[in-house]
Amino acid sequence: MQIQRHGTTRRYSDSVVHNGTVYLVEVPASTEGDIATQTASLLAGVDALLAQAGSDKRKLLMVTVYLADMADYDGMNAVWDAWVPDGHAPTRACVQARLAKPGWRVEMAITAAC
Repeated sequence: MQIQRHGTTRRYSDSVVHNGTVYLVEVPASTEGDIATQTASLLAGVDALLAQAGSDKRKLLMVTVYLADMADYDGMNAVWDAWVPDGHAPTRACVQARLAKPGWRVEMAITAAC
């Protein structure tokens, strides 16, 4: 089976497609802004990566949300709820984690069908 990698560097790929499934991890474009700003930035990146893989947010299967502070849960969900199309919510987990870059408030690991 063919594996397609997009945005590949020595350390990671922006997305990997295998057997009709796309796998990706996204972070905000900047460490600036509140949780709503960072979540909107991140989800815009997700839209672009899904499109590049021939998918979209209606095909989400599983999302793991990593928050630097669970106090941001409601703010992240406000943006998330407006972004996910009705009837297309994936399974989802949300956990608190120390993120790789100081200033990032959110990171998401996503699996979607192509």
